[in-house]
Amino acid sequence: MLRRSSVPLTLAAVAALLMPLTTARAAEEAPTAARTPVIFVHGYNADPDVWGSLRDDFKASGYTDADLFSWGYDTGKSANEVLSGRFAAYVEQVRAQTGAAKVDVVAHSFGGLVTRWYVKYGGGTGKVAHWASLAGPNHGTATAWACAAWSQACRDMTPGSYVQDGLAEGDETPGDVAYATWWSNCDEVINPDNSVPLDGAANHAAGCLKHNDLLGDDGVSQGVRDFVGG
Repeated sequence: MLRRSSVPLTLAAVAALLMPLTTARAAEEAPTAARTPVIFVHGYNADPDVWGSLRDDFKASGYTDADLFSWGYDTGKSANEVLSGRFAAYVEQVRAQTGAAKVDVVAHSFGGLVTRWYVKYGGGTGKVAHWASLAGPNHGTATAWACAAWSQACRDMTPGSYVQDGLAEGDETPGDVAYATWWSNCDEVINPDNSVPLDGAANHAAGCLKHNDLLGDDGVSQGVRDFVGG
């Protein structure tokens, strides 16, 4: 009787000994984020390749390719009805892949509208730590009227559009998110120049730079890296 009763006791003891090892191994295998991952979002009629210079600067600052993500998307779609939802799904992929609770977002031009709609209306306030806009038409740009007849994205960028009114309603910088913008007084795309700054954001004058030159400017790059790293 003693010999038979000792068998389950021995198995239970072995299981108890192995449980901490199994738990520790599972914890080691679970993804963890050493840095908050950064998602770069390009602008209208562009692609992820525009971020080459800034990605290199981030890597020179200690980030790795595993920390940096560039989202590509069809810029002909609507910022609110289509693209913000697709971006939300991409954020979830990045969070699952990295184990990060939150992401940082760096957007150029039209990408600022897509990501702002996600933050404000798509649940992003709890999943975005820093949001940075480079030359974003945050209050619309008159130049978008030139392509509004055939492009939904351009219509979204026109002053007084549904997207513009929705983003301007109430708090422009909602939630526990740090916001920053960079704008140029020589931007040939954003008209007027003061469309970029947002109430509640850290707004930075980048000097006399063309619209796309903000993507490769050393001063803007340093400012963005200081912002998301703060």
